[in-house]
Amino acid sequence: MSPPPSSIETVSADHGATYAALDLGTNNCRLLMARAQTREGRAGFRVIEAFSRIVRLGEGLAATGLLSEAAMVRTIEALKICAHKVAERRVRTARYVATEACRRASNCAEFLERVRASTGIALETISSGEEARLMVAGCVPLLARDTPHALVFDIGGGSTELVWLTLRADADKPPVIEGYLSVPQGVVTLADRYDGRDVNAETYAAMVAEMREALAPFETRFNISSLVAQGSVQMLGSSGTVTMLTALHLNLPRYIRARVDGYSLDFPAIERATSRLAAMTHAERALHPCIGHERADLVLAGCAVLEAICQLWPVGRLAVADRGIREGILMNLVGTRGN
Repeated sequence: MSPPPSSIETVSADHGATYAALDLGTNNCRLLMARAQTREGRAGFRVIEAFSRIVRLGEGLAATGLLSEAAMVRTIEALKICAHKVAERRVRTARYVATEACRRASNCAEFLERVRASTGIALETISSGEEARLMVAGCVPLLARDTPHALVFDIGGGSTELVWLTLRADADKPPVIEGYLSVPQGVVTLADRYDGRDVNAETYAAMVAEMREALAPFETRFNISSLVAQGSVQMLGSSGTVTMLTALHLNLPRYIRARVDGYSLDFPAIERATSRLAAMTHAERALHPCIGHERADLVLAGCAVLEAICQLWPVGRLAVADRGIREGILMNLVGTRGN
C-alpha cells in the first residue's frame, strides 16, 4: 500500500481528483473523501465515501494527562482502515488533523510517530483557533445571510468551541470571525468526571453550572445577549449532541443524516428531547438506535453543555449541522471561497 498523501493547506481544484479530510477528535475518528465539482459557477465538492468510528482517544486523559495505551491502539486500528480507504480511492490531496486530545496529551508526539509508522498518515495537531476556522468553513452554507450575527458552536469530546461571527450580505464573501472560545469541557471529559452512566438531577445541574461559568467570559467579551434580545443573532450547532437530539425529536427509527443536517430545532424541542433522555436508564439509552452503547454515557453531558449555551444566549432555535471540520478542510482543498 502506498503511503497516504501528505497534508497541505490549499490547492487548485482538479475535478478528476479525489480529496480526503480526516478529523481525529477526543471521541471520534472521521474520514471524508470527495471530488471537486462546480455548481452555478461556484466551487464545491461531492462526497464519495465517509467513515466514522468512535475510538475514545481521550478516555482518562483528564486524570492522567496521557493518551492511554488502549486508546492509542483503538485509534491506530481505525486509522489503518482510513489509510486503506485513502489508498483504494487513489486520493491525490489530503489533510489529516487532530484536535483537543492531542493538544492536551503529554505523550502526543509519541502517539503521532506511532500513527505515522503504522499507517503512513501524518497527523497534524491543529490549534483551537484553526479548529474554529475549519468548523465555520464547513458550516457556512447553513447560515442565513439575512441575520447579521451568528453564534456557532461544536460540543466535542474533549472541548467545546464557540465562534462569534458577523455575516456579510454577499454570499461570496465569508463571514468575519470576531472571536472564538475553546474550553476544556466536552462530552468525554464531563462524563468521565461526573459519571455519565448515572446522571441524576443534581449531577446534571452541576454540569450545566460548570459550563455556564466556563462560557461566561465569552458573553462578557462580546455582549452577545444584548444582540440576541434585538433578534439579530442566529445559532448553529455542529456536534453529535445536537444531531442526536434532533433525531430523537423527529422520532427517527435510525439516524438519517438527510433528515437532520440543516434542520431548525427550537429550544422547547431541545428541552423535551433532553427530558426524554434524562428519564431513560443507561441501558435504555444504549439500546436506542440513534444513540447506541458507545454514546450512552456521553449524551447527557452533551445535553448539559447545550443547556448552558441555550441559557446564556436564548436565541430560541438553532440550525443543526451534521458537518464541520472535515467539510471545512475539503472546502480549502478544492479551493472554494467559503473559508
